[in-house]
Amino acid sequence: MTNLLSIITFLPIVAAGILALFLRGDDAAAQKNAKWLALIATSATFLISLFLLAGFDPSDTGFQFVEDHAWIMGLRYKMGVDGISILFVLLTTFLMPLTILSCWEVKHRVKEYMIAFLVLEGLMVGVFTALDLILFYLFFEAGLIPMFLIIGIWGGKDRIYASFKFFLYTFIGSVLMLVAMIAMARTAGTTDIEALLAFDFPSDTMRILGLTVVGGMQTLLFLAFLASFAVKMPMWPVHTWLPDAHVQAPTAGSVVLAAVLLKMGGYGFIRFSLPMFPVASDLMQPLVLWLSAIAIVYTSLVALAQSDMKKLIAYSSVAHMGYVTMGIFAANQQGLDGAIFQMLSHGFISGALFLCVGVIYDRMHTREIDAYGGLVNRMPVYALVFMFFTMANVGLPGTSGFVGEFLTLLGVFRANTWVAFVAATGVILSAAYALWLYRRVTMGALIKESLKTITDMTPREKWIFAPLIAMTLILGVYPRLVTDITGPSVEALLVNFHDALPTQAEASDDLAQAAVSH
Repeated sequence: MTNLLSIITFLPIVAAGILALFLRGDDAAAQKNAKWLALIATSATFLISLFLLAGFDPSDTGFQFVEDHAWIMGLRYKMGVDGISILFVLLTTFLMPLTILSCWEVKHRVKEYMIAFLVLEGLMVGVFTALDLILFYLFFEAGLIPMFLIIGIWGGKDRIYASFKFFLYTFIGSVLMLVAMIAMARTAGTTDIEALLAFDFPSDTMRILGLTVVGGMQTLLFLAFLASFAVKMPMWPVHTWLPDAHVQAPTAGSVVLAAVLLKMGGYGFIRFSLPMFPVASDLMQPLVLWLSAIAIVYTSLVALAQSDMKKLIAYSSVAHMGYVTMGIFAANQQGLDGAIFQMLSHGFISGALFLCVGVIYDRMHTREIDAYGGLVNRMPVYALVFMFFTMANVGLPGTSGFVGEFLTLLGVFRANTWVAFVAATGVILSAAYALWLYRRVTMGALIKESLKTITDMTPREKWIFAPLIAMTLILGVYPRLVTDITGPSVEALLVNFHDALPTQAEASDDLAQAAVSH
C-alpha cells in the first residue's frame, strides 16, 4: 500500500478534524457520536497498521515502507520503519482503541477530549516513523500540546500545576536537543536520519571554556540529547514531573502517558544516542548505568511509602524505565533486546494497572489506598485481573514482565556486574510494593460501609482488559514474536556501534593527548 505510514499517522488527525468541524452540540447524542467516531478511527488505524507487520521483512535491517518527498525550505518529508520502530507504532495503534473505550463514562467536553486523543495518537506514531531530524522534532514536541490539555482540562484538582510542570520539564530539555540537531545538520550537511546514522561525527578531544571534553563534539551532542530523552523517560533525578502528572491526569491520560509517551525517550536513545554518538555513549556508559540502578532502588523505596495508588504505580514506572536505560547502554544483544521488550511489555502492563485504578476510581472517586480493602468479596473478576497484572509487573515467569527484566539484567551483568547486582534488588522491592498494594486494596474482610454496594467490572471493562491480558501472556510464553523482529536490526546497530569505537591503543593515545594539552 502506497504511503502506508502517512495514512497511519494522519488518519487519527483527520478524524479529529472531522470531529472539530462537523460535530455540533454537547448533548448525550453528540457525546456518543464523538466517542464512536474516535473509536472507529483508532480501530481503523490499528487494522491498517497490521499491513505494516504483514509486509515487513525482519531480515532487512534497513528502513522499510520509506516515503520521501520534498517538503519546505529544502527539508524532506521522510518516513520509514525498521525492526525497532515498527513495534512501537503497533504498540501505539493497539492501545489507542482500548484507551478510547476507557473514556466511555466521560461527560465533560467529550468532543474536545476525543480530539485531543486522536491528535495525540497521530503525533506519537509520527515520532516513531520520522526519518528527518526536523520532522522528528516537530512530532516529538507537538505531542506535548494535547497531553498538556488532557491533564490541564480533564485532570484532578491540582491539574494546572501538574500540566505546567509536565510541559516545562519536557520542553526545556528538548530545547537543548534542538540546538544539537542544528549543529548536526550544519556538520553533516543534512537532516536525513538515515544519512546521519552513517555519518561519523567528530570525537577528538577538544577544549571549551577552559574545559577538556573527551569525545569532543559527540559528547556535547550526546549530553544535549540526554537532556531531552532523560526527562521524557524519565530518568532519576529529572523524574519528579511524572508522579504529579499521573496523579492529576484522567485515567486515559495516564494510560497513554505510561504506555507510549515514556517510550519516546528510550526510542530516542536507541535511534540517536547509541548509533550516532558511539564514542560518547561508550564514555557515558558508567554514568547512565549507575543513574539507572539508583533510579530502580530509590523509586522502588519511594513507591513503598505512597498512599495514592496512581502515584505508587507512577514510581513503579520510573523504576521499570531504569531497566530500559540500563539495557540500552549495556550495548549488547541481550541488553538491547531486553530494553525494547521491556518497553513494549511495560506498555501493556502499566497501561492495564492504571486502568485497574480507573475502574475503582470511577465507582468510589478516590485513589487513596486506605479507602479500600476486601474488594475480592464484591469484585472477584476485578480482583483476578488486578492480581494478574500485579504479578506481571513483579516479573512473574510466564508473563512478558519476566522476559524484559531477565534479558535486561543478563545484558547488564555482562557490562557491569555491580550495577546488575544493585538493580536486581529492585526485583525484590517491586514485589514488596506491588503485593502490598494488592493486599491492601483487594484482600481481607469487607468492613467499609461505602464498599458494600460496589459492583464488579462491566462487560465493556472486561473487553478492555482482554487484549492486554492476551498480549502479556503471549509475549511471556513466546517472546520470539518480538525478538525475531527486533533481533536483526539490533544486531546491525551493535555491529556498527562497536566498529565505530576506537581501539584500546587509540583511546589511550587520546587520553594522553588530552592530558598534555591540559
